[in-house]
Amino acid sequence: MAAAGLYRRKLPSPPAIEFASPEGKVSHLEFPSIPFFLLSDPAVAEARLFAEAYQSGTMEGFFKLISHFQTQSEPAYCGLATLAMVLNALAIDPGRKWKGLLFIFIFIPLFSFVTMFIFYLLGPWRWYDESMLDCCEPLEKIKVEGITFGTVACLAQCAGAEVKAFRTNQSTIDDFRAHVIKCTSSEDCHLIVSYHRKPFNQVYS
Repeated sequence: MAAAGLYRRKLPSPPAIEFASPEGKVSHLEFPSIPFFLLSDPAVAEARLFAEAYQSGTMEGFFKLISHFQTQSEPAYCGLATLAMVLNALAIDPGRKWKGLLFIFIFIPLFSFVTMFIFYLLGPWRWYDESMLDCCEPLEKIKVEGITFGTVACLAQCAGAEVKAFRTNQSTIDDFRAHVIKCTSSEDCHLIVSYHRKPFNQVYS
């Protein structure tokens, strides 16, 4: 008998509410009048940008992504962690379990309910993690050298995502802005951007 897994299990609603559902999203964002001297506060500016984007309909992709947020486990795994977030936000089935315990079920009438309950709690999780994104480059190589734009596209396709890759010498800034608006206005489209880190004084530049 197969274990009762956690993959795509519906939340008991009520009381649980999925963050990315219409009920879970903020119905409206209103900010009280803010004194002029506080407008330079980065947190205030970011909150205003969030509110404006939400009200204009260009925050749709955010809620699915933030629900699957994860930090990178290695300094050079930024690309892998980003891709894992996107694949999970798109609910793409990895076709294999991430973690979970498998028990051999032996039907004993007296203990069958207890056994079934153990299956329910410890069923396998099917979830993308950085360690599962190894079909295009060995993880040990990525850990040392990082990942390229082409490899990210390769891994996404290997995982079953529909990928459209655009390089700067093959598109314009207006094309980029159009793609940003398209993807931020949808839950089914996400944009992964490869950029030069040196102007931001970041490592691995």
